[in-house]
This record gives sequence, C-alpha cells and structure tokens, in this order.
Amino acid sequence: QVQLVESGGGLVQAGGSLRLSCAASGSIFRLHVMAWHRQAPGQQRELVARITSGNTNYVDSVKGRFTISRDNAKNTVYLQMNSLKPEDTARYYCYALQGWSEYWGQGTQVTVSS
Repeated sequence: QVQLVESGGGLVQAGGSLRLSCAASGSIFRLHVMAWHRQAPGQQRELVARITSGNTNYVDSVKGRFTISRDNAKNTVYLQMNSLKPEDTARYYCYALQGWSEYWGQGTQVTVSS
C-alpha cells in the first residue's frame, strides 16, 4: 500500500504562487509515475502534470506557469504554481502508479481570487 498526503493548498490572489507537496509513505518502491490532477466543481478531474523517471508532461493550460518535480530521497512530488489564475481554482489531487496499482491522495484545495 502507498499513502499519499498533499499539503500546500490555500487562498491566493490572481498572479500569485503556491507550491503543493505530496508525501508518499508505505511501500514506495518504484513509483513509476507521479502526477497532479485537479477537479473543479461540476467538472471532470483532469491531469495537470505528470512526472516519470525522465520526463514531465503538462496540460496546455498550465504550460509555462506550473512545474512538477520529485525528490526521490524524500518520496515527495511538488507542484510549483506561478501566475495563478481564477480558472486554476480546484481541488488538487496527488496520484501515483506503482506497477499496476494506482493511488490517490485526499486532495488539497486551491482557490484563486480575482
């Protein structure tokens, strides 16, 4: 089992920055993929950013503003969010893939005011 715990969400004005953290615990051997998804009220959950051993991918709407990174020694993945917009308001969820098993955190709320 892998447990994922997110932190770092909050309320920020448009143009501001936040850094989300996702700490993984439990059996964290070979977490092949870690990612951040988000879900706004009334909308489907969408992939925001993903990181594997050598690559990162971003949804078009956050390219150039968000950066995903991971610290394998700390079993933590980060999402640095800059130039935040009101449309970034959502609950952000950490995701991990280990073999064929998927894991999700409980999420952290990000609210961007205009």
